Amino acid sequence: MRWLGKKEAGDVHTATHEELRNSLPEVHSSVPVQRTGSLLRQFLAFAGPGCLISVGYMDPGNWATCIAGGSKFGYALLGVVFVSNLMAMLLQALSARLGIVSGRDLAQACREQYPPAVGYGLWVLCEIAIIACDLAEVIGTALAMKLLFGIPMVLGAVLTVLDALLVLLLMRRGFRWLEAFIFSLIVMIAGCFAVQLAMASPQLSELFNGFFDPTAPVRNPEMLYISIGILGATVMPHNLYLHSSIVQTRAFERNEAGRRHAIRWATLDSTLALGLALFVNAAILALSAAVFYKSGRTDVAEIQDAYQLLSPLLGTGLAATLFGVALLASGLNSTVTGTLAGQIVMEGFLHLRLKPWARRLLTRGLAVIPVVFVSALYGEHGTSRLLVFSQVVLSMQLPFAVIPLVQFVSSGKVMGTLAIPRWLSAVSWVVSGVIVLLNILLLREMW
Repeated sequence: MRWLGKKEAGDVHTATHEELRNSLPEVHSSVPVQRTGSLLRQFLAFAGPGCLISVGYMDPGNWATCIAGGSKFGYALLGVVFVSNLMAMLLQALSARLGIVSGRDLAQACREQYPPAVGYGLWVLCEIAIIACDLAEVIGTALAMKLLFGIPMVLGAVLTVLDALLVLLLMRRGFRWLEAFIFSLIVMIAGCFAVQLAMASPQLSELFNGFFDPTAPVRNPEMLYISIGILGATVMPHNLYLHSSIVQTRAFERNEAGRRHAIRWATLDSTLALGLALFVNAAILALSAAVFYKSGRTDVAEIQDAYQLLSPLLGTGLAATLFGVALLASGLNSTVTGTLAGQIVMEGFLHLRLKPWARRLLTRGLAVIPVVFVSALYGEHGTSRLLVFSQVVLSMQLPFAVIPLVQFVSSGKVMGTLAIPRWLSAVSWVVSGVIVLLNILLLREMW
């Protein structure tokens, strides 16, 4: 796989204009599509990017916040999970639209549309978000290895560096192989939680009541911190950069009719994939509510505690095993989004290209160091608090990705005749305002 073009012998270089014309040039327009034939075949040609971005919505960071919310408040925060996923569906659809219409990912668009100082500032914030996300992946994967195989947390965190090889091997086989791998693990995660939910037998009436009442955190300030964590774990800032890039792997016709066709199927792809992510997130919170909250264990806020208590409370060792397997699959799955998003952000904002192994090791190393440090000093409970905090950090970065995205897709200068209509622009700005407001409330509560 050619990565650095004429300068591939070096580890890093400033990319040429020709190299940076396309996002992820090594897989750009590599997946054929068709505008004729059955609707199913047309959809399947575009299906895949949605699975990749959905991974970020069910990574280990979601587990910590949903477990804590379910054990402490029962089903009350299901409404937050539901609304967060609706926001995610809207924002990811806008992200796909930006990539398809403009031919630029979000990072490239920011560099082109904003002054250099603003662009560099957004790059720094985005890198912080990627490191925070990677931090959650390291902790989750290391925890899964400890729970399933008894590997110490510090060693498990170091071993996660090796997952860089997995991404590179899959990318070498083609983008469809990468998508198939991700989809297989998503099905495994969903299957594990479906079985666990059946074992837990949650109260359906309370579950549905929780789903359709997203105002609980407004009435109860104690819920605000976890609610912001759920939002940060659900609407992922780096996913907005990722999605605007990987939709361009499809070889759709680069004219207005071809772009409209691509927008329609790409939106359906991401919406269905995020519906599956909604099921997983809601299942984690509902499982925690049905098992821990119902049993009076409102203090369960850590993944390892949930793993250890599931079997005794449900009366079967299979529950904990399924939980651990799903956690490991989630951690492995999440490595892909961090790798690709990191590449997209660095190339788009800085016009710098690192070899994939170098980029991955750099990002993963920055995430491993604090995990090893906290594990050595404070043990597993310290890493669990670090995990929840990482999701709050992600939420704090959201406005700096969401606001540029909405601005670009609303702009006729950037999108031409395919800019979003005014009513959708208004809804998108309201969503952006809600995200900013929630972060302001969180800062007030923390201070």
